[in-house]
Amino acid sequence: MPAPLLWLGAACLGLYATNKANNAYLKHNEYVSLLPGESTKRVAPRNGAIVTCGIYGVLDHTGIWVNGNIYELSGAGLIRCISPRRFLENRSGESIFVACDDDYRPLAAEAVAQRCIDNLYHTRDYHVLSNNCHQFVLEMLSGEKQRITSFSELNEAIASMFMSPVSWHQAKIQTY
Repeated sequence: MPAPLLWLGAACLGLYATNKANNAYLKHNEYVSLLPGESTKRVAPRNGAIVTCGIYGVLDHTGIWVNGNIYELSGAGLIRCISPRRFLENRSGESIFVACDDDYRPLAAEAVAQRCIDNLYHTRDYHVLSNNCHQFVLEMLSGEKQRITSFSELNEAIASMFMSPVSWHQAKIQTY
């Protein structure tokens, strides 16, 4: 039984190293100014804002802020509306971060919020690489299906759409 645990550990270490390289790439190419956890500034999200939280320090989960809740694509493939507390449940982070421009304004649009509302309770064939939360968020932002798999690709797309580097700041919300 020790071999599977070693493989799991090696896989986590590989993901961690990949994330560090991706973060350096995002900053070097000016897609991101501040990554989640690098800022002490707290920002109130607006409807249609992109939010994220960490998953055990290795992955990121994303969703869209709408009327005090978060729309997400669950691992079962259901587009659902959940509380900020539920968004953090069974994940490692205690904070939700909101994508902002360099002037602390959330990158958001009411049309994005409306697309989320229109898609509530729809289902998709969820796949961790080919149809995940990041792809859902990008589709809600753009109104079109686009193929992305990672948080890095989502950051690139957000920076391009809003023509601004992304600065992730802790959301100024109650999570209890």
